[in-house]
Amino acid sequence: MRVFLCLLSALALCQAAYDYKQVLRDSLLFYEAQRSGRLPADQKVTWRKDSALNDQGDQGQDLTGGYFDAGDFVKFGFPMAYTATVLAWGLIDFEAGYSSAGALDDGRKAVKWATDYFIKAHTSQNEFYGQVGQGDADHAFWGRPEDMTMARPAYKIDTSRPGSDLAGETAAALAAASIVFRNVDGTYSNNLLTHARQLFDFANNYRGKYSDSITDARNFYASADYRDELVWAAAWLYRATNDNTYLNTAESLYDEFGLQNWGGGLNWDSKVSGVQVLLAKLTNKQAYKDTVQSYVNYLINNQQKTPKGLLYIDMWGTLRHAANAAFIMLEAAELGLSASSYRQFAQTQIDYALGDGGRSFVCGFGSNPPTRPHHRSSSCPPAPATCDWNTFNSPDPNYHVLSGALVGGPDQNDNYVDDRSDYVHNEVATDYNAGFQSALAALVALGY
Repeated sequence: MRVFLCLLSALALCQAAYDYKQVLRDSLLFYEAQRSGRLPADQKVTWRKDSALNDQGDQGQDLTGGYFDAGDFVKFGFPMAYTATVLAWGLIDFEAGYSSAGALDDGRKAVKWATDYFIKAHTSQNEFYGQVGQGDADHAFWGRPEDMTMARPAYKIDTSRPGSDLAGETAAALAAASIVFRNVDGTYSNNLLTHARQLFDFANNYRGKYSDSITDARNFYASADYRDELVWAAAWLYRATNDNTYLNTAESLYDEFGLQNWGGGLNWDSKVSGVQVLLAKLTNKQAYKDTVQSYVNYLINNQQKTPKGLLYIDMWGTLRHAANAAFIMLEAAELGLSASSYRQFAQTQIDYALGDGGRSFVCGFGSNPPTRPHHRSSSCPPAPATCDWNTFNSPDPNYHVLSGALVGGPDQNDNYVDDRSDYVHNEVATDYNAGFQSALAALVALGY
């Protein structure tokens, strides 16, 4: 680990050993590489082509667009909505970081690619398509997305098959995005809010876990609980509208569900620390701040770490969890909680991913970056060359550099092998980059 050159100031700014602005821009390229549907004229990742143009609902509704989830081509709505919420959150709170990196327009486009799709998928007030593509059939194919021939069924939630977590997280994403676009495109912002309000009502009035309704998602993104998403959505709607009804709902549900006693965390399935940071910001109440501080202190002082200092929260997507924790720390610092030490520790987690761990874990960036991520489209040579399971089994690097993608990361002992078949440590995913990108935006905004 490099020695930090810290400026002893209120911010305890540490000299950046890495170009955070470049990584922020690269991360946005990763989201371009994950785009499904008809690609725009300004697409920078030109090796990607139009794909999945026949995605549709039961009644032929247009479900094209959105993001492919990871190294595969399923559109899983729950982690996609979480991704959009966290990206929007970073844009709202650290817009200066995006502006400084020359990435504000592309940051907004990354959010809008998801929210445009959510509007399409919200086919009526109490009906929302939460998945397109069948997990096992999709995973049996290795090739370009434009060459897919398997069926891509669409799965929805409705009043008889509810999904409060999915509808709630999507409401949060749309509400947060409405703030992003408020001063950019007022009509679009208002449309996002209309859908957000309807989806929250749907989530709250018809309660249940989405993965009990969309059963194909169980093996991939099974939800543990929907209650945190209900509070999360209400809090975001209050931030977007200043309507006290939403704040009252958020706080009463928070108390009713006992969220103050839940284990902390922020990831595609758990929003509890995000809820607490947001409610602390919106209400300035000490109780929320204390809970956030307790969680961050636990991470810094008690959470398992690798020998080189990476927070080891879960074996699957280690770096994603560490980056999410870093983002929570940076948000906690904005609340005035142990600001200098939290920012410093958050920076160590991001810097581990960028090279302090002994190598870069971000494709196309830094020293010895991953070149064989578990990712179909980037592994394929341009058509008409064959791309199949022989490509997967090849020892060669992926044909295209998947710029900006954060891989899963090392094991508990800092061991990592750049192996395409290792989807635990070497897959990429839209949710992996979300907290990471928002943490980068914070570091840039702070002048690191």
